[in-house]
Amino acid sequence: MKTSYREALRAALREALQDDPRVFLMGEDVGRYGGSYAVSKGFLEEFGPERIRDAPLSELGFVGAGIGAALGGMRPIVEVMTVNFSLLALDQIVNTASALRHMSGGQFSVPLVIRMASGAGRQLAAQHSHSLECWYAHIPGIKVLAPATVEDARGMLAPALADPDPVIIFEHAQLYNLEGESNHVAPVDISAARVRRTGSDVSLITYGGSLPKALQAAELLAGMGIDAEVVDLRVLRPLDSQSIVASVRKTHRAVVVDEGWRSGSLAAEVMARIVEQAFFDLDAPPARVCSEEVPMPYARHLEEAALPQAAKIVAAARAVMGK
Repeated sequence: MKTSYREALRAALREALQDDPRVFLMGEDVGRYGGSYAVSKGFLEEFGPERIRDAPLSELGFVGAGIGAALGGMRPIVEVMTVNFSLLALDQIVNTASALRHMSGGQFSVPLVIRMASGAGRQLAAQHSHSLECWYAHIPGIKVLAPATVEDARGMLAPALADPDPVIIFEHAQLYNLEGESNHVAPVDISAARVRRTGSDVSLITYGGSLPKALQAAELLAGMGIDAEVVDLRVLRPLDSQSIVASVRKTHRAVVVDEGWRSGSLAAEVMARIVEQAFFDLDAPPARVCSEEVPMPYARHLEEAALPQAAKIVAAARAVMGK
């Protein structure tokens, strides 16, 4: 059955709310407005204000309330409208949610799910176009997910809610209208990467909103006689090093695609692990395609120029192939 990424998220949320009375959704505009990206449209009428809670414009406050609810036995899903707004709740996420199991000697856990939209490509300029997944993937004590397919959008929520520790789910805003097959609703393995296209010449390693671009690049490369494998990281913490290394050992070349800025990027971490664990399997230095080191421009042509694109990925892959 074909459905959209948005509808898959909605179906997963509805199922969670129906199946477990401890689950509730909280965030800005999730109720009467139906969610900033229309994911929770109709939920207020269906589940009522106790389960669908519109929060004030205070991420520090309502993320903290979610932590308290999780400690109290509930299973909160907190929606932060966009990733840049989550910076206002960094203290709650980094100093409290991620650390409580460790600081309590295992006496407490925080089964909290935080959803947030990420990424650029919609002409929202420098304040609403961030890809900060790497910041959160740096933090011990939380799990970081980046569903890039309809199947993952549908299947990642249930295991995230079952996790005893905080889980952050990044939904790239460019994917909400993406359509794909969703023929089953089995929970997704939220500990492993996934090979989306097999190949033998070069590994394209990516996640989130860059996955469709990497797949497009792989098709373009196929027309040039280069067989690219596409690896969807999808779980950013903990990184599935085993899958990354297995792909590189097969292709002997790697291009890492990351919408984050190049300096201190998740791409840098992936490349470091490749070099640490598969250096002697490489036939060329690994390459990366990241966003330009500038605040995101507003103008469409400049925004597109600043972001990873299929053509840039093709050029990087051809370079590591020596072509």
